[in-house]
Amino acid sequence: MKVLCLWHATKDEIESIRKAMPRGTEVVTPEGEYFSRFESTYSDLVRHAVDADAFIGWTLPTGIMEISHKLKMLSWLHSGVDDLAQTGVLALAKQRGFKIANVRGANAIAIAEQAMMLVLALAKNAIFKHQVALENRWLFPLFADETRSAMLNGRTMGVIGVGSIGSLIAKYAKGLDMHVLGVRRNKERPAEYVDSMHGVDELHSVLAKCDYVVLATPNTGETFQFFGKDELAAMKPSAFLVNVGRGNVLQEKALYQALTSGRLRGFAADVWFKYDFGRSFPAGYSPRSDIRKLPNVVCSLSEAHNADDVLERYIKWGTQNLMEFATEKPLTREINLDLGY
Repeated sequence: MKVLCLWHATKDEIESIRKAMPRGTEVVTPEGEYFSRFESTYSDLVRHAVDADAFIGWTLPTGIMEISHKLKMLSWLHSGVDDLAQTGVLALAKQRGFKIANVRGANAIAIAEQAMMLVLALAKNAIFKHQVALENRWLFPLFADETRSAMLNGRTMGVIGVGSIGSLIAKYAKGLDMHVLGVRRNKERPAEYVDSMHGVDELHSVLAKCDYVVLATPNTGETFQFFGKDELAAMKPSAFLVNVGRGNVLQEKALYQALTSGRLRGFAADVWFKYDFGRSFPAGYSPRSDIRKLPNVVCSLSEAHNADDVLERYIKWGTQNLMEFATEKPLTREINLDLGY
Protein backbone atom coordinates (compact mmCIF):
# COMPACT_ATOMS: atom_id res chain seq x y z
CA MET A 1 0.00 0.00 0.00
CA LYS A 2 1.31 3.44 -0.93
CA VAL A 3 0.30 6.40 1.22
CA LEU A 4 0.90 9.95 0.00
CA CYS A 5 1.14 12.75 2.55
CA LEU A 6 -0.32 15.88 0.96
CA TRP A 7 1.92 18.17 3.00
CA HIS A 8 5.63 18.51 3.63
CA ALA A 9 5.66 16.09 6.53
CA THR A 10 8.61 15.94 8.92
CA LYS A 11 10.66 12.78 9.36
CA ASP A 12 8.98 12.15 12.71
CA GLU A 13 5.50 12.55 11.18
CA ILE A 14 6.34 10.16 8.34
CA GLU A 15 7.79 7.63 10.76
CA SER A 16 4.74 7.80 13.05
CA ILE A 17 2.47 6.98 10.10
CA ARG A 18 4.73 4.19 8.86
CA LYS A 19 4.94 2.53 12.30
CA ALA A 20 1.14 2.52 12.67
CA MET A 21 0.54 0.92 9.27
CA PRO A 22 0.92 -2.73 8.21
CA ARG A 23 4.43 -3.89 7.35
CA GLY A 24 5.47 -2.95 3.83
CA THR A 25 3.42 0.26 3.63
CA GLU A 26 5.22 2.95 1.64
CA VAL A 27 4.77 6.49 3.01
CA VAL A 28 5.85 9.33 0.71
CA THR A 29 5.72 13.10 0.93
CA PRO A 30 6.58 16.14 -1.21
CA GLU A 31 10.21 17.16 -1.13
CA GLY A 32 12.05 20.43 -1.60
CA GLU A 33 11.30 24.01 -0.64
CA TYR A 34 7.88 25.24 0.43
CA PHE A 35 6.12 28.40 1.55
CA SER A 36 3.71 26.63 3.90
CA ARG A 37 4.56 23.07 4.84
CA PHE A 38 0.89 22.16 5.33
CA GLU A 39 0.18 22.76 1.64
CA SER A 40 1.54 21.36 -1.61
CA THR A 41 1.27 22.03 -5.31
CA TYR A 42 0.27 19.83 -8.21
CA SER A 43 3.90 19.59 -9.31
CA ASP A 44 4.92 18.57 -5.77
CA LEU A 45 2.53 15.62 -5.77
CA VAL A 46 2.05 14.44 -9.36
CA ARG A 47 4.91 11.89 -9.29
CA HIS A 48 3.39 9.96 -6.38
CA ALA A 49 -0.31 10.74 -6.83
CA VAL A 50 -0.62 8.68 -10.02
CA ASP A 51 -0.08 5.37 -8.17
CA ALA A 52 -0.94 6.18 -4.54
CA ASP A 53 -3.54 4.00 -2.83
CA ALA A 54 -4.32 6.53 -0.10
CA PHE A 55 -3.97 10.25 0.59
CA ILE A 56 -3.68 11.95 3.96
CA GLY A 57 -3.58 15.71 4.41
CA TRP A 58 -5.24 19.12 4.56
CA THR A 59 -5.24 20.33 0.95
CA LEU A 60 -5.89 18.92 -2.52
CA PRO A 61 -4.31 20.96 -5.33
CA THR A 62 -6.44 21.52 -8.42
CA GLY A 63 -6.05 18.66 -10.87
CA ILE A 64 -4.56 16.12 -8.50
CA MET A 65 -7.73 14.03 -8.14
CA GLU A 66 -8.10 13.72 -11.90
CA ILE A 67 -4.83 11.76 -12.17
CA SER A 68 -5.28 9.66 -9.01
CA HIS A 69 -7.10 6.69 -10.52
CA LYS A 70 -5.65 4.15 -8.05
CA LEU A 71 -6.92 6.10 -5.03
CA LYS A 72 -8.98 3.99 -2.63
CA MET A 73 -8.94 6.14 0.52
CA LEU A 74 -8.70 9.83 1.47
CA SER A 75 -7.95 10.63 5.10
CA TRP A 76 -8.95 14.29 5.35
CA LEU A 77 -7.30 16.09 8.25
CA HIS A 78 -10.21 18.46 8.86
CA SER A 79 -13.43 18.07 10.80
CA GLY A 80 -15.53 19.58 8.01
CA VAL A 81 -15.73 18.34 4.43
CA ASP A 82 -17.66 21.24 2.87
CA ASP A 83 -14.60 22.14 0.80
CA LEU A 84 -14.63 18.62 -0.65
CA ALA A 85 -18.31 18.99 -1.49
CA GLN A 86 -17.82 22.35 -3.20
CA THR A 87 -14.89 21.11 -5.31
CA GLY A 88 -16.67 17.94 -6.41
CA VAL A 89 -14.51 15.47 -4.47
CA LEU A 90 -17.48 13.94 -2.63
CA ALA A 91 -19.26 13.40 -5.94
CA LEU A 92 -16.08 11.91 -7.41
CA ALA A 93 -15.80 9.54 -4.44
CA LYS A 94 -19.33 8.28 -5.11
CA GLN A 95 -18.53 7.84 -8.79
CA ARG A 96 -15.21 6.02 -8.32
CA GLY A 97 -16.02 4.26 -5.06
CA PHE A 98 -13.15 5.45 -2.87
CA LYS A 99 -13.62 6.08 0.85
CA ILE A 100 -13.30 9.37 2.71
CA ALA A 101 -12.80 9.74 6.45
CA ASN A 102 -12.15 12.91 8.41
CA VAL A 103 -10.85 13.71 11.91
CA ARG A 104 -14.07 15.07 13.39
CA GLY A 105 -13.64 15.68 17.07
CA ALA A 106 -9.85 16.06 16.93
CA ASN A 107 -10.13 19.81 17.45
CA ALA A 108 -13.35 19.72 19.49
CA ILE A 109 -11.79 20.66 22.82
CA ALA A 110 -9.85 23.57 21.35
CA ILE A 111 -12.87 24.93 19.48
CA ALA A 112 -15.22 24.50 22.43
CA GLU A 113 -12.74 26.37 24.64
CA GLN A 114 -12.54 29.14 22.03
CA ALA A 115 -16.32 29.31 21.93
CA MET A 116 -16.48 29.83 25.68
CA MET A 117 -13.71 32.43 25.48
CA LEU A 118 -15.79 34.33 22.91
CA VAL A 119 -18.93 34.00 25.04
CA LEU A 120 -17.10 35.40 28.07
CA ALA A 121 -15.40 38.14 26.04
CA LEU A 122 -18.80 39.32 24.81
CA ALA A 123 -20.50 39.03 28.18
CA LYS A 124 -17.74 40.80 30.06
CA ASN A 125 -17.13 43.45 27.39
CA ALA A 126 -13.49 42.36 27.53
CA ILE A 127 -12.06 44.22 24.52
CA PHE A 128 -13.63 47.54 25.52
CA LYS A 129 -12.57 47.24 29.15
CA HIS A 130 -9.05 46.25 28.17
CA GLN A 131 -8.78 49.40 26.06
CA VAL A 132 -10.18 51.52 28.88
CA ALA A 133 -7.55 50.10 31.24
CA LEU A 134 -4.75 50.85 28.75
CA GLU A 135 -5.98 54.44 28.64
CA ASN A 136 -6.14 54.55 32.46
CA ARG A 137 -9.78 55.63 32.36
CA TRP A 138 -12.40 54.86 34.99
CA LEU A 139 -15.89 54.04 33.75
CA PHE A 140 -18.55 56.36 35.17
CA PRO A 141 -21.28 56.23 36.22
CA LEU A 142 -21.03 52.83 37.85
CA PHE A 143 -23.49 50.16 36.64
CA ALA A 144 -24.40 52.09 33.47
CA ASP A 145 -26.16 49.94 30.90
CA GLU A 146 -23.48 50.50 28.26
CA THR A 147 -20.56 49.40 30.47
CA ARG A 148 -22.06 46.79 32.80
CA SER A 149 -21.06 43.17 32.14
CA ALA A 150 -23.55 40.43 31.44
CA MET A 151 -23.72 37.28 33.57
CA LEU A 152 -23.67 33.62 32.57
CA ASN A 153 -24.78 32.13 35.88
CA GLY A 154 -28.42 31.10 35.69
CA ARG A 155 -28.77 32.22 32.08
CA THR A 156 -29.82 30.06 29.12
CA MET A 157 -27.50 28.98 26.32
CA GLY A 158 -28.73 27.48 23.08
CA VAL A 159 -26.26 25.19 21.30
CA ILE A 160 -27.22 24.80 17.65
CA GLY A 161 -25.52 21.66 16.38
CA VAL A 162 -24.81 19.26 19.25
CA GLY A 163 -22.01 17.18 17.80
CA SER A 164 -18.55 16.63 19.28
CA ILE A 165 -17.93 20.39 19.60
CA GLY A 166 -21.45 21.35 20.66
CA SER A 167 -21.51 18.66 23.34
CA LEU A 168 -18.35 20.06 24.91
CA ILE A 169 -19.71 23.61 24.77
CA ALA A 170 -22.75 22.36 26.66
CA LYS A 171 -20.49 20.72 29.24
CA TYR A 172 -18.49 23.92 29.79
CA ALA A 173 -21.69 25.97 30.02
CA LYS A 174 -23.03 23.68 32.74
CA GLY A 175 -19.79 24.32 34.63
CA LEU A 176 -20.88 27.97 34.76
CA ASP A 177 -24.32 26.98 36.06
CA MET A 178 -26.11 27.75 32.82
CA HIS A 179 -29.30 26.16 31.50
CA VAL A 180 -28.54 24.52 28.16
CA LEU A 181 -30.93 23.92 25.26
CA GLY A 182 -29.76 21.91 22.26
CA VAL A 183 -30.89 21.82 18.64
CA ARG A 184 -29.79 19.00 16.38
CA ARG A 185 -30.93 17.10 13.31
CA ASN A 186 -31.75 14.01 15.36
CA LYS A 187 -33.19 15.19 18.65
CA GLU A 188 -33.57 11.61 19.90
CA ARG A 189 -29.80 11.25 20.33
CA PRO A 190 -28.91 11.99 23.96
CA ALA A 191 -26.34 14.54 25.10
CA GLU A 192 -25.28 14.41 28.73
CA TYR A 193 -25.02 18.12 29.48
CA VAL A 194 -28.03 19.35 27.49
CA ASP A 195 -31.07 20.02 29.66
CA SER A 196 -33.51 19.83 26.76
CA MET A 197 -32.90 18.64 23.18
CA HIS A 198 -34.96 19.95 20.25
CA GLY A 199 -35.30 19.35 16.54
CA VAL A 200 -34.56 21.85 13.80
CA ASP A 201 -38.29 22.55 13.45
CA GLU A 202 -38.23 23.97 17.01
CA LEU A 203 -35.32 26.34 16.36
CA HIS A 204 -37.25 29.61 16.65
CA SER A 205 -38.92 28.66 19.92
CA VAL A 206 -35.52 27.73 21.36
CA LEU A 207 -33.91 30.99 20.19
CA ALA A 208 -36.60 33.02 21.95
CA LYS A 209 -35.56 31.54 25.30
CA CYS A 210 -31.79 32.01 25.00
CA ASP A 211 -29.48 34.65 26.42
CA TYR A 212 -26.57 33.15 24.46
CA VAL A 213 -26.70 31.20 21.20
CA VAL A 214 -23.69 29.26 19.90
CA LEU A 215 -23.65 27.92 16.33
CA ALA A 216 -21.62 24.73 16.02
CA THR A 217 -23.12 23.24 12.85
CA PRO A 218 -21.29 21.95 9.77
CA ASN A 219 -21.87 23.67 6.44
CA THR A 220 -24.13 21.37 4.41
CA GLY A 221 -26.91 21.81 1.90
CA GLU A 222 -29.34 21.97 4.82
CA THR A 223 -27.40 24.50 6.91
CA PHE A 224 -26.01 26.81 4.21
CA GLN A 225 -27.14 30.35 5.20
CA PHE A 226 -29.94 28.88 7.32
CA PHE A 227 -29.51 31.53 10.04
CA GLY A 228 -30.84 34.86 8.80
CA LYS A 229 -33.38 37.60 9.40
CA ASP A 230 -36.13 35.39 10.81
CA GLU A 231 -33.80 33.59 13.20
CA LEU A 232 -32.27 36.85 14.44
CA ALA A 233 -35.75 38.27 14.92
CA ALA A 234 -36.63 35.26 17.08
CA MET A 235 -33.76 36.05 19.48
CA LYS A 236 -33.95 38.40 22.45
CA PRO A 237 -32.49 41.86 21.67
CA SER A 238 -30.38 41.38 24.81
CA ALA A 239 -28.91 38.09 23.55
CA PHE A 240 -25.44 37.31 22.24
CA LEU A 241 -24.66 35.16 19.18
CA VAL A 242 -21.40 33.19 18.72
CA ASN A 243 -20.37 31.20 15.61
CA VAL A 244 -17.67 28.53 15.75
CA GLY A 245 -19.22 26.22 13.14
CA ARG A 246 -18.91 27.51 9.59
CA GLY A 247 -19.11 31.10 8.39
CA ASN A 248 -21.59 30.41 5.63
CA VAL A 249 -24.34 29.14 7.93
CA LEU A 250 -25.03 32.84 8.67
CA GLN A 251 -26.43 35.54 6.39
CA GLU A 252 -24.08 38.51 6.64
CA LYS A 253 -26.50 41.30 5.64
CA ALA A 254 -29.13 40.27 8.18
CA LEU A 255 -26.50 39.91 10.90
CA TYR A 256 -24.97 43.32 10.18
CA GLN A 257 -28.38 44.97 10.31
CA ALA A 258 -29.22 43.28 13.61
CA LEU A 259 -25.95 44.39 15.19
CA THR A 260 -26.22 48.01 14.02
CA SER A 261 -29.91 48.46 14.79
CA GLY A 262 -29.89 47.25 18.40
CA ARG A 263 -31.72 44.06 17.44
CA LEU A 264 -28.80 41.94 18.73
CA ARG A 265 -26.58 42.81 21.68
CA GLY A 266 -23.36 41.30 20.39
CA PHE A 267 -21.70 38.80 18.09
CA ALA A 268 -18.46 36.82 18.13
CA ALA A 269 -16.95 34.40 15.65
CA ASP A 270 -13.88 32.43 14.69
CA VAL A 271 -15.31 31.52 11.27
CA TRP A 272 -16.34 33.90 8.50
CA PHE A 273 -18.31 34.19 5.29
CA LYS A 274 -16.87 32.81 2.05
CA TYR A 275 -18.17 34.20 -1.23
CA ASP A 276 -17.26 31.59 -3.80
CA PHE A 277 -20.66 30.57 -5.17
CA GLY A 278 -19.23 29.48 -8.51
CA ARG A 279 -18.37 33.08 -9.39
CA SER A 280 -19.02 36.09 -7.18
CA PHE A 281 -18.52 39.77 -7.71
CA PRO A 282 -16.55 41.09 -6.02
CA ALA A 283 -14.68 37.88 -5.27
CA GLY A 284 -13.73 37.36 -1.67
CA TYR A 285 -13.34 35.10 1.32
CA SER A 286 -14.13 37.59 4.07
CA PRO A 287 -17.02 39.83 5.17
CA ARG A 288 -18.22 42.37 2.63
CA SER A 289 -19.39 44.68 5.41
CA ASP A 290 -17.29 46.18 8.21
CA ILE A 291 -18.85 43.76 10.65
CA ARG A 292 -15.55 42.92 12.37
CA LYS A 293 -15.02 46.58 13.24
CA LEU A 294 -18.32 47.02 15.07
CA PRO A 295 -17.98 47.78 18.80
CA ASN A 296 -20.25 44.88 19.75
CA VAL A 297 -18.24 42.28 17.82
CA VAL A 298 -15.36 40.11 19.07
CA CYS A 299 -13.49 38.01 16.55
CA SER A 300 -10.63 35.70 15.72
CA LEU A 301 -9.80 34.47 12.23
CA SER A 302 -9.95 30.67 12.09
CA GLU A 303 -7.65 30.43 15.10
CA ALA A 304 -9.66 28.12 17.37
CA HIS A 305 -7.83 24.99 16.22
CA ASN A 306 -4.40 26.65 16.51
CA ALA A 307 -3.73 25.28 19.98
CA ASP A 308 -1.53 22.83 21.86
CA ASP A 309 -2.05 19.12 21.05
CA VAL A 310 -4.28 19.66 18.00
CA LEU A 311 -1.76 19.07 15.20
CA GLU A 312 -0.55 15.86 16.81
CA ARG A 313 -4.14 14.66 17.24
CA TYR A 314 -4.97 15.48 13.60
CA ILE A 315 -2.15 13.28 12.35
CA LYS A 316 -2.79 10.51 14.90
CA TRP A 317 -6.49 10.27 14.08
CA GLY A 318 -5.85 10.61 10.35
CA THR A 319 -3.41 7.73 10.61
CA GLN A 320 -6.04 5.68 12.45
CA ASN A 321 -8.31 6.19 9.42
CA LEU A 322 -5.62 4.76 7.16
CA MET A 323 -4.90 1.86 9.50
CA GLU A 324 -8.58 0.94 9.71
CA PHE A 325 -8.85 0.97 5.93
CA ALA A 326 -5.67 -1.03 5.41
CA THR A 327 -6.78 -3.72 7.88
CA GLU A 328 -10.33 -3.80 6.47
CA LYS A 329 -11.95 -2.56 9.67
CA PRO A 330 -15.04 -0.31 9.69
CA LEU A 331 -14.04 3.35 9.33
CA THR A 332 -14.84 5.08 12.62
CA ARG A 333 -14.99 8.52 11.01
CA GLU A 334 -16.18 7.68 7.50
CA ILE A 335 -18.00 10.47 5.71
CA ASN A 336 -21.56 9.85 4.59
CA LEU A 337 -21.25 11.02 0.99
CA ASP A 338 -24.97 11.67 0.70
CA LEU A 339 -25.29 13.77 3.89
CA GLY A 340 -21.96 15.55 3.40
CA TYR A 341 -20.59 14.94 6.90
